[in-house]
Amino acid sequence: MKIAIVGAGLGGLATAAKLAGEHIVDIYEKEAMLGGRALTMNGISENYRKFIAKFEMANAFAYPSLEEIYGADYKIDLGFHLIGGGKRGACAKALKGIDGVDFIGSRLGYIGEKIAYPMLSFADKMKMLPRIIQLMTSRKKTIEAMKNMSMEEAIDKYGKGKLKTVLKIFPRLITTVNDLGRISAGETFFAQRELMGGHPVIYPVGGLKSISRAFASYIERNGGKIFLRHEVKNVDIDDGIAKGIDGKEYDTVILNMPVQHIFKVVGERHFENEWVRKIKGLEGTGSMVAYHVLNNLSAKLLGKSFVFLEKNDGFVGNELAGMIDFKMASQHGLLSPKKKYIVQSYLICSPEEAKDKRKWYEMAAMIDKNLEKLIPDYKKSLEWSIYNVIWHLDGVAKTVDNEKPSIVTPVKNLYLAGDSVNSKGIGINCAIDSARLIREKLK
Repeated sequence: MKIAIVGAGLGGLATAAKLAGEHIVDIYEKEAMLGGRALTMNGISENYRKFIAKFEMANAFAYPSLEEIYGADYKIDLGFHLIGGGKRGACAKALKGIDGVDFIGSRLGYIGEKIAYPMLSFADKMKMLPRIIQLMTSRKKTIEAMKNMSMEEAIDKYGKGKLKTVLKIFPRLITTVNDLGRISAGETFFAQRELMGGHPVIYPVGGLKSISRAFASYIERNGGKIFLRHEVKNVDIDDGIAKGIDGKEYDTVILNMPVQHIFKVVGERHFENEWVRKIKGLEGTGSMVAYHVLNNLSAKLLGKSFVFLEKNDGFVGNELAGMIDFKMASQHGLLSPKKKYIVQSYLICSPEEAKDKRKWYEMAAMIDKNLEKLIPDYKKSLEWSIYNVIWHLDGVAKTVDNEKPSIVTPVKNLYLAGDSVNSKGIGINCAIDSARLIREKLK
């Protein structure tokens, strides 16, 4: 088949990698770079504010000002994209046999009254083991039945001691949603299986762009073509069947973009009104992402990740989960000059909270408070910091009342890829796993 993929985000690239060699694959990307919302930028340039705005982001704060940071010799990601699931996750699995990507992995620590790394001691695990085994090894049918149970209900039923803390933090991190009343217990426990054993979180050496480059190289070696700076204006549809893009004929068209944006290239008239309303009503996820650059850092922190939970009744869910990660700080990460260290942090919030300037100060203060717990004197070695807010971090929030759509659309031969669709995991894993589903459908 001759296949057009619109969007060179990781979902589009992974899909092309799955299909290249078997089919004729062309990828069209409106930007000058690969990766979509999962990209690594070379420093902070003068068009930084304008560029990130394309991805439904804004710069909340910068110290010193962004103008004083311009040209800094660092590579930073567009947003926080630590990859869950480790070697068991969809991202690592999809890259098997594709050269060019190495990962830094770690366990997770916890920032509470005391710093714990790893989060759970051997004794903690032994106490929790019977209940965890029961939940993690439940039959798929049992977990499916739990999809309509909220994590709030699950915590009331199963949460005791440290297990309660685990069940309050990890569902939020797995879904990037703070409201436990909206998070599906079944989805969470299914995703948690991916985190069993090994390093539960990984980050690619050289930044997220190393994943895009590896996929792109593989695609081109297998006959696929990638067209950058090529914005697709219209998907051509005739009698309910996708026929191509912008007058160019294709057998299949795959859209890799936030699903709420597809009507920019496909007329609403081609779908039932109910489907259009459902797609337009789907919610994404939000967050504040921070980067702190330090000129001094304890070797004990390098490569590690820490999670935290902050109580605040002024936000949805009343508690906000976040993470502070030191993988970019590792010299092995190849993202900063020698003896300089990038610390990447994020705090989950709703899309509405990400747009609310009054909330920005509180979120930045929560991140700084927890960083200070890890490094009490970090401000003495702070060179600069950036805080961005994102109101479309994940394409569609994975909640009980916000069901992700299928890769299949009502239009024949038109499919959806990326982190908006109903595939395994969230973020990068969700986007990349959509490629597996599409390939199975096109066999």
